[in-house]
Amino acid sequence: MTDSMKTELVSAIQLQELELQDGPADDRQDGEKRKTSSGSTDESFTVEEAVESIGFGRFHVLLFVIMGSANIVEAMEIMLLAVVSPEIRCEWQLDDWQVALVSTMVFLGFMACGVLSGYLADRYGRWKVVFGGFVWSAYFSLLTSFAPSYGWFIFLRSMVGCGVAGVSQGFVLKTEFFPAKYRALMLPLASVFWMTGSMLIILLGMLVVPTMGWRWMIRLSVTPSIILIFLFKFIPESARYQVSAGNVAAAVKTLQWIAKMNRSSLPPGRLVEPAETERGSWRLLLSPSFRRTSLLLWFSWFVASFAYYGSVLSSSELLEKNLLCVTDADPEHQVQHRQEDGGRCYCIPFGMNDYETLLISCLGEVALVPVNIALLNFFGRKMSLTILQLMTAAFFMLVTVCTTMLGFTVLLFLLRSLVSMNFTVVYIYTAEVYPTVARSLGMGFCTSFSRIGGMIAPFMAQVLMSQSVILAVTPFAVTCLICALGSFLLPIETRGRALLQSSP
Repeated sequence: MTDSMKTELVSAIQLQELELQDGPADDRQDGEKRKTSSGSTDESFTVEEAVESIGFGRFHVLLFVIMGSANIVEAMEIMLLAVVSPEIRCEWQLDDWQVALVSTMVFLGFMACGVLSGYLADRYGRWKVVFGGFVWSAYFSLLTSFAPSYGWFIFLRSMVGCGVAGVSQGFVLKTEFFPAKYRALMLPLASVFWMTGSMLIILLGMLVVPTMGWRWMIRLSVTPSIILIFLFKFIPESARYQVSAGNVAAAVKTLQWIAKMNRSSLPPGRLVEPAETERGSWRLLLSPSFRRTSLLLWFSWFVASFAYYGSVLSSSELLEKNLLCVTDADPEHQVQHRQEDGGRCYCIPFGMNDYETLLISCLGEVALVPVNIALLNFFGRKMSLTILQLMTAAFFMLVTVCTTMLGFTVLLFLLRSLVSMNFTVVYIYTAEVYPTVARSLGMGFCTSFSRIGGMIAPFMAQVLMSQSVILAVTPFAVTCLICALGSFLLPIETRGRALLQSSP
């Protein structure tokens, strides 16, 4: 055998050995791929990655509708105060401060249970607190319709406020399921449900109160709550809460169910996130990472509620007592109602025109939703709050300017749009800025501070309004101006940011 033949033979043997080595390597890689697809490797994913991977689909539409319907119930319970105030004033011959105290007691119940509901939601789950809040508020709202006296009425309404505090945790539950890029689109659209609830209670007042009385109006308003109690079985517990509580298996089951509904799939691997032992701790809210944010947010929520309910109750009071400065008032609104001795008349029920004006103003809560979405996506959360609060301050002062009835209706329409947009943005920012381990508690603290604003607003809008319109609206404008500066100084922008699972 020649040297050249030997060389070719050795080369062929070496090439065959390389092919044999490559073959098993390829087989091993295929095996690894199969293992990865079966989830038996060390590849892992987080809840945030799973939520983004599943994407937006049928589950989120179902969640949006059911939890949005919760906003209908909440709006009906709160807006009921504006409709029923003239009626209970007539029945029990109440002074202005007693009418204002009704709203204050509702918000007192909300404030007392706001922090508690947030703590319970972080410790024991969002779903339990929201469902319990529904049952509680529906039960006591129904009892309100049987109240034999003014004292019983305000006590039972405060219990309703306590239940509504639990219902408000539904916003956290909803936020934790939405992918990041859809939060700025879908969450503002939820104001459509709030407007629907506001309009429903006004329509009930228009149709039921003149013929059957305010008690039957309240009984009929409980119907949506009873229906929703049965629909809640279609909403799962938050997967983010489940992993923070160490229940990874339940979180995986929840995410798999959502993926199946959306005809999607989870990321490859297994869900890995550490359990958080310190859940629902108020110390996190005042830690160096969140202290400034929390303090400014608490004030922002106070102002958001103060301005919102101030606009709602002011419009009701201006219409009820004919305190409007209009140049073309109809005969019904030309004379302010007074008794012969100079005091306010006890019994001044709403006319049909008053109900219509309130209905049109409710439409303002959704008319500028596209503008709100554009603000959130273009300017971010912080700057949106600043712009909205500055504009709200200006429109509150415009209420004192004499105009036509049409002009007042348009002004009220735009004012309701601005205060509603501001409330929506502060809700979104709060749910995005806090980590999962303290998100519900953070929301609970914020809603409790907001109810302080709700407690004060009636005394400005319903008591001080009788003395001077400009004196009553000035506090709303001034607090909005101060709050605009506070919003500008918020240290964290959450636009496009993933939801935090634990403290940074």
